[in-house]
Amino acid sequence: MDNITSVMELLNNSMNQTEEAGRVPQNPLEYQVVTILLALLICGMGIAGNVMVVLVVLKTKHMRTPTNCYLVSLAIADLIVLLAAGLPNITESVAASWVYGYVGCLCITYLQYLGINASSCSITAFTIERYIAICHPIKAQFICTVSRAKKILAFVWAFTSVYCVMWFFLLDIKQIPHANGIKVVCDYKVSRNHYLPIYFLDFTIFYVIPLFVATVLYGLIARILFLNPIPSTPQDTANNSIHKGRTINVSCRRNKGAQSSRKQVTKMLAVVVILFALLWMPYRTLVVVNSLMNTPYLNTWFLLFCRMSIYLNSAINPVIYNLMSQKFRAAFKKLCKCKQTRAEKPTAYNVPVYYSVMKDMSHESPDHDLTEQEDINGYPISNKKINFNNACDANTFSIA
Repeated sequence: MDNITSVMELLNNSMNQTEEAGRVPQNPLEYQVVTILLALLICGMGIAGNVMVVLVVLKTKHMRTPTNCYLVSLAIADLIVLLAAGLPNITESVAASWVYGYVGCLCITYLQYLGINASSCSITAFTIERYIAICHPIKAQFICTVSRAKKILAFVWAFTSVYCVMWFFLLDIKQIPHANGIKVVCDYKVSRNHYLPIYFLDFTIFYVIPLFVATVLYGLIARILFLNPIPSTPQDTANNSIHKGRTINVSCRRNKGAQSSRKQVTKMLAVVVILFALLWMPYRTLVVVNSLMNTPYLNTWFLLFCRMSIYLNSAINPVIYNLMSQKFRAAFKKLCKCKQTRAEKPTAYNVPVYYSVMKDMSHESPDHDLTEQEDINGYPISNKKINFNNACDANTFSIA
């Protein structure tokens, strides 16, 4: 894998020999305008959205779940990518030269790799966590915990931080003389061919393997959730909560709520993985193809498309959470102090809540906050008789 800054380095290296005697090259005006507008729009949206993800999870107690811990890690990694790659791209497109000096060359490149690799590892981590939580719910009670998630993330960031240190020793500033000035580039110390093993190692570890793992595990998860849904047991069906002569069937509702929540969260996380695969594919493919070709493909507009796809991948996740997660949407509105357009209906009764002894692993998903006083849609249970038209028909609410 190549870093984002090196996209322009590919173009710079191919033109060095022909430009040394000419004038300092400048990007076309339309290219500069498009780059600035897209970079500001995507990076602005992504920075604001990822900051909101971090804040709502840290400030909202019920949002502190193992899955959300991994999403916070992903948001921080995406912030690093947007700040270290997206914003410097603006000055690079205007100046057509590196303006951040030697220290900036090393640090910005290091942060780019750190954010990219940490985001890939975070995606792999929450994929494995979802697989264990859904396919092995008994083990998940002891494995899928917030404390364990924090330890895993500490290892992920420590590993990627150490792994990316090599780029401090592989880069340098180069000055290319021209008739009207000197062009500065953040470039490699030796020929780019010597870096091919590193590119393919990164491509395998942080793109191919995560996508392979995600494909296999989400296939197993889909088989459990959609092809072989977990049925409610007779014990669950008979486990009713009784208070003052009122028999309320809550087990069936809880099972439905947990199943629906698991499906919704799985869909949301699967969308994140699919977008990661699609938006990184043009750039990853370009790097692999150019590494094997004698004459690399360096179309300026296609390189811009590849870069913007990467920035969009780091910016779009908060939008996905807002669209597909009721909890995140409510937390975002609360953070922005937005008023709810629909007033909550008052509860028509006051019944104490009885919780099942069996731990439901769906509480660890971002969308599950269901109690026995709520139905699946979040409305209070009526004190009238209710008939179900499904497997729970025999367990209606009876009022003495």
